[in-house]
Amino acid sequence: MARRPTIKDIARRAGVSESAVSFALNDRPGVSDATRARIRRVAEELGWQPNSAARALSGERSGAVGLVLARPAHTLGVESFFLQLVSGIQEVLSAARTALLFQVVEDIDAECAVYRRWWAERRVDGVLVVDPRVHDPRPALLAELALPAVMVGEGDLSRAEAAVSSVRADDAGAMTRILDHLHGLGHRRIVHVAGLPGLAHTARRIEALRTEAARRGLGPDRVRSVVTDYSDAEGAAATRRVLGEPGPPTALVYDNDVMAVAGIAVAAELGIPVPGRLSVVAWDDSALCRVTHPRLTALVRDTAGFGRLAAEELLAVLAGRPPAVRTSEQPRLEPRESTAPPAAHTES
Repeated sequence: MARRPTIKDIARRAGVSESAVSFALNDRPGVSDATRARIRRVAEELGWQPNSAARALSGERSGAVGLVLARPAHTLGVESFFLQLVSGIQEVLSAARTALLFQVVEDIDAECAVYRRWWAERRVDGVLVVDPRVHDPRPALLAELALPAVMVGEGDLSRAEAAVSSVRADDAGAMTRILDHLHGLGHRRIVHVAGLPGLAHTARRIEALRTEAARRGLGPDRVRSVVTDYSDAEGAAATRRVLGEPGPPTALVYDNDVMAVAGIAVAAELGIPVPGRLSVVAWDDSALCRVTHPRLTALVRDTAGFGRLAAEELLAVLAGRPPAVRTSEQPRLEPRESTAPPAAHTES
């Protein structure tokens, strides 16, 4: 297991006493400028952070867990999923008197850098890791740091370093329920407006759609996925693009509520009635889905409960329980006014 560096390690490497290290790192007199500079250089090389000295020496826990989100910042303010997820996480952590340290970064490399810094500074006792990736580098890094973690979602945890807890949602089963509904209504041309490429759950949903379509004799010319960044702008652009193609889809499945509402607006702009000529399904139910006209058929799942499950699992790991895989409750599809059988002249 990785071990956080201590004042003793710095003193040994720099060839000075522990008191000299303390003087140098706390900017107190008692050492020469040259010795101070050498000690600070060694501390940096070892990954030691001055503002974490007391906790590192005492072995006390920080009383906080971390959550880093590597998503485009402009997509967060309009999407309800993470608000609900964090509310569930916070509910459990508050009851346990544990703080949540939250940070938004630009990409996965920046996220890994945050984990290294938090580990070195002893900022957090463990982390909740969202948006598992295809070929995800984070489980290996967290194992190297020996930083307790829970993957929120099912990622690639097949390697030896993946002794990491996870909480998973049945994305494949959810996509099957959606396709069952649309196929049962008679739709044979369906486009899935997916989220960010490279995310494990995006890949699972795309694969599930492809598998279920093939099982029903529908090839990629009839049923397919297009990827976006989850924003209303890209959701609208994708909708306009696919509806302008020859033989356009009669049903659209959106990976979040915001894109589904944007899609309905584009359909109205193009004079395509919903559900008369186009059926629409939103992956995540929300107030938006229930107040939009027509009300959106949506996948109902307990996102706050998913967050609670993740937080409970991390607290259990911090208490000494071995890592485990836990599954959230099955989602259900709530049919509303945005889905109906396709018009006779639009399907063949």
